[in-house]
Amino acid sequence: MFIKKIRHSETARHTVWMLLAQGIRVIMQAVYFVIIARSLGVNQYGVFVGAASLVSIVFPFSALGSGDLLVKNVSRDPSLFRVYWGNTLLATFISGLVLVALLSLVAPFILPKTIPLALVVVIAIGDLVFFRAATSACQAFQAVLQLDKTAMINILPNFLRAAGAILFVNFFNSSNVLEWAYIYATASAIGAVIAVLMVSYHLGTPRFSLSRIRSEIAEGSYFSISLSAQSIYNDIDKTMLARLSTLEAIGIYAAAYRVIDVAFVPVRSLLAATYAKFFQYGMTGISGALTLSRRMLPAASIFGLLAALGLFLGAPVVPLLLGDDYADSVDAIRWLAPIPLIKSVQYFGADTLTGAGFQKLRSAAQVSIAIFNVLINIWLIQTFSWRGAAWASLLSDGLLMIILWVIVISIAWRDQRKI
Repeated sequence: MFIKKIRHSETARHTVWMLLAQGIRVIMQAVYFVIIARSLGVNQYGVFVGAASLVSIVFPFSALGSGDLLVKNVSRDPSLFRVYWGNTLLATFISGLVLVALLSLVAPFILPKTIPLALVVVIAIGDLVFFRAATSACQAFQAVLQLDKTAMINILPNFLRAAGAILFVNFFNSSNVLEWAYIYATASAIGAVIAVLMVSYHLGTPRFSLSRIRSEIAEGSYFSISLSAQSIYNDIDKTMLARLSTLEAIGIYAAAYRVIDVAFVPVRSLLAATYAKFFQYGMTGISGALTLSRRMLPAASIFGLLAALGLFLGAPVVPLLLGDDYADSVDAIRWLAPIPLIKSVQYFGADTLTGAGFQKLRSAAQVSIAIFNVLINIWLIQTFSWRGAAWASLLSDGLLMIILWVIVISIAWRDQRKI
C-alpha cells in the first residue's frame, strides 16, 4: 500500500529521491566530518570552521539569486531553460570571483590572526565559484522536476570530499588545516565540472541574455539577501565564537550544529521536492501556495518532532565517534535539539511567501532576524561562550517562525476580505 502510494504521488516520489540523496550525502558528510574532526583536533577544526563560516555568509551572493530565478521561471515555462541556465553560470562565475577578492580584503579585520588568510581564500574559491556552480546545476534539474538527477548531483561533491578526507589522512600532514582546504576546494572543482556537463548534456547548452540579467537583478537580489540573512543567523555565531571565545568552543559548537543539520535531512528533502511546486501553486496568489503548505506541514512537523527527541536522547553517542575532546558537544546538541521542529514550521511559511511572489517580505523578515541574531550573540557569546550561541539560535529561529507565519496569515486574510 505504501509503495503503491509513492508510485502514484509525484511529490512522494520526489521526496524519496531527495531523501535518498540526502541520506547518502549525510553518510558522505559524516565520513569526512568524523575523519577531519578527529585528524585536525578540536582547535584546528575550529580554525577551519571559523574560515568556512565567514565564507558561508556571502555564499548566497555568489550567484545573485540567479538559481532561484531559474527555478521560478523555468518551472512555469520550460522553454526558457537555456537562457536562464547560461545567465546562472555567468552570474555565478563573475560574482564568485568578485566575492573571493572582497573576502581576501575584509577577512583580516573580522577573523582572529590564528585563522590564516590563505585558508579563507582557498575555501572561498572552492565554495563561491565551484560548489555554487554545482548547486546551480541541482536547481536546473529541480526546475524541470528531474529530481533523480538533482539527487545525483547533491551526492557528488560530498562523495568527492569524503574521498579527499581519506586521501588527506593517509598521504598528507593530517594536522595541517591548509592542506585539507586545498583538497576540499579541489573536490568542489571536480564536482562542479561534472555537474555542469550533466545539465548541458541532458537539458541543453547555455545561452546568455545580458538584458534579462539587468531586468531581473533586483528580484534576484531579494533571493540573495534572503539566503545571506539565513546564512548569517545560521553561521555568524560560529564566526563570532572564533572572534569572541575560544577555538575549542567553536569546535564543540560546530560539531553539535553538524549533528543538528543531519537530523533535519527528512524535512530538507521534502522542501527540495516541493520548492518548484510552490512557484506553480503560487501563480494564483497566497491562497494557492498556502494550500500546498497546509498539505506538507503536518508530515514535516512530525519529522521535526521526532528529530528533536532523537537528538536529545542520542547526544551521548557523539563523543564516542569524535573523541573525548568533543564531550561538551552532548550538552550543545541537547540545547539545540528543538531547532529541527522550529525550522520545519518556519521553512514552509517562508516558501509559501516565496512561491506566491512575496520574496521581498520574506527577505525583510530574515534580515531583521539576522540583525537581531548578531546583536544578541555579541552579548551572549562573551558571557556564556557556545551556550550563548545556542540560546541565540533558538531565540532567532523561533522568532522568525512566528514572524513568517504572521505575514502569511495576514496576507491570506487580506486577500480573503477582497473577495
